[in-house]
Amino acid sequence: MATKRTTTKPPPPALVPVEPAPCQPCNGSGNVPVTVRVGRKRRPVGQQDGLCLNCLGSGTDPDA
Repeated sequence: MATKRTTTKPPPPALVPVEPAPCQPCNGSGNVPVTVRVGRKRRPVGQQDGLCLNCLGSGTDPDA
């Protein structure tokens, strides 16, 4: 004869949307500073914005 189950299953946990973590190198902006070099000696003259290669400009952490 089968035994009767006296306990019930716990309810499933509430599904809360998780916000993705910001990317560390660009702090979620998608842009990183890139040094501009000129001349034969390749001396640095300034910086410009470049695409973050970690998240490819999305601003979210790809490992999260």
